[in-house]
Amino acid sequence: MKTLVIIAHPNMENSVVNKRWLKELEKEKEKFTIHKLYEVYPDENIDLKREQALVESHDNLILQFPIYWFNSPPLMKKWLDVVLTQGWAYGPEGEKMTNKKVALAVSAGGNEKDDYSIDGRYTATLEQVLLPFKLTFQYTSSIYKGFTTFYGAEHELTDMKLDNSAVNYIDFVKNI
Repeated sequence: MKTLVIIAHPNMENSVVNKRWLKELEKEKEKFTIHKLYEVYPDENIDLKREQALVESHDNLILQFPIYWFNSPPLMKKWLDVVLTQGWAYGPEGEKMTNKKVALAVSAGGNEKDDYSIDGRYTATLEQVLLPFKLTFQYTSSIYKGFTTFYGAEHELTDMKLDNSAVNYIDFVKNI
């Protein structure tokens, strides 16, 4: 089955990293279902049944988003709250996420060493920042496959770094 990539970027038009990653996905549409939350739900009214059916029809799930106040953008959080319901994703008879491979693809404005490290500006690694996602997917009996990151989206953007990240990103997505 194809991999479902759920993209939640509130301003994709002005994005550099997420837009570049999207361009890489679009080169291989036969392998990926691309689902842009802010485009599909500009009013933020998520269609529960549609989203659950979409997830059910895929073995793999990637959540792609920029780090937004040390979390995901609001619509991604709302998607998780609305879609991962008791009786569907967890709890009695809630097995639809069981053994589904799930991973994250995130862009971070700060860099790894100076910002996202124990000794850095935020005194936490990105792995620590993303821990709620890992725990969510463990709770739903999914197979959490980690994350890939572009660090330095605000300060360290070069064409070469962007091109390399696109190659690494598509390789990550293909191999979850």
